[in-house]
Amino acid sequence: MYSRELLRLQAENERLKRIAADAREKLEAAMDGTGLCVWQLHVPSGKLIIFNRRWGSMLGFQPKELEASFEVWKAHLHPEDREEVLRHFFDHLHGRSPFYEVQHRMVAKNGAITWVQDRGRVVEWDTRGRPLRVMGTHIDITQEKEYEQALSRLAHKDPLTGLLNRSGLIERFRTLRREGELTLCFIDLDDFKRVNDTLGHRAGDRLLVQLTERLRRLCPPEVVLGRLGGDEFVLLLPWPVHRPHTRQLAQACIDCLDEPFELDNGEGQVGMSMGVEGVREPDDFADVMARADAAMYQVKRAGKRGMAFNTGPVAGHLAGSERQRHAG
Repeated sequence: MYSRELLRLQAENERLKRIAADAREKLEAAMDGTGLCVWQLHVPSGKLIIFNRRWGSMLGFQPKELEASFEVWKAHLHPEDREEVLRHFFDHLHGRSPFYEVQHRMVAKNGAITWVQDRGRVVEWDTRGRPLRVMGTHIDITQEKEYEQALSRLAHKDPLTGLLNRSGLIERFRTLRREGELTLCFIDLDDFKRVNDTLGHRAGDRLLVQLTERLRRLCPPEVVLGRLGGDEFVLLLPWPVHRPHTRQLAQACIDCLDEPFELDNGEGQVGMSMGVEGVREPDDFADVMARADAAMYQVKRAGKRGMAFNTGPVAGHLAGSERQRHAG
C-alpha cells in the first residue's frame, strides 16, 4: 500500500515538473520575443539568476559563457551611467525608495551599447530585516532610444545644411555659457537675394550648402555652427570676444567668400556682414543676438562685407561701391 502511494506521488511529481518545464519554455520564448528579461538577485552572495537567455545574448555572450552575478552586471554598466544606476539600486536596498527603476546603458562584449529599462524590488528579508532577495525586469529599449535620439536630432537640425537650427543653438548656448566665456558671431549674407532672383531658389540652396562646407573647414572643432534660416548663420565661439583668434576667424569667414560658388546654372557671388558680440553674465540667447544683430547692421550701413564689434565696424573687405571703383 505504502509503495503504491509513493509511486503515485513520484509520478505526480514528474508530471508537475514536466508542466512547469513546459510553462517555463513558453514563458522564455515569449520574453525573448519582447526583449524582456526577468532576474533575481540573492543579495548576500551576489548570485544573479536570469530566468531567460536574453541577458547574455544581449551582451554578446554564448549560453553559460557569462557568469551571472552582481559584480558581472556592475562591470557591464556603461561607465557614464554606473554611479547613477548603483545609487538608485542601493537607495531601494536601504529603504530610501519603494522600488528600483532606472534607464541606463549596458556595454556588450564587443563594445556595442544597449539601452535598458531596469526595475526591481526587494521580495524577501532575513530575520533581522535585511534584504535577502530582489526580483525585477530588464527590458531592451535600444530601438526606442535610437528613435528618440533621431527625433531630437531632427528637432535641433536645419534640414538643408545639417547645422543646428535656432532651438539647437539655444540649447548649446546654455550649455557653453555654463562652461566659460562665450562669443557669438551673427552672419547675414550680402546679395543673396540676387542669387535667388537670377539663378533660382534651387541654386540658392546649393550655395548655402557649399557655404556650410567652407565654414566647417575653417572653424576649429570646438566652434558651434548654426543656421537661423534664410541666409542667416551663427557661430558660437567658446572663448572671450577680445581673444585675437576671434577677429582672425571672423576675417577668415569673410575671406572665404572671395571665390564664387560654382552652381548648376552659373556662378553665385555673395558677401558676408557679421556682428560679433561677447556674452555677458545676465544674457540669454535673445539678448546677445539682439546686440550682434545691431552690430551686423552697422556693417550693412557702412557698405556691407565686413565685421563689427562693440567698437564699431571693421572692414573685412572693400565695400561693394569701393570695389567697383578700384576695378574701374
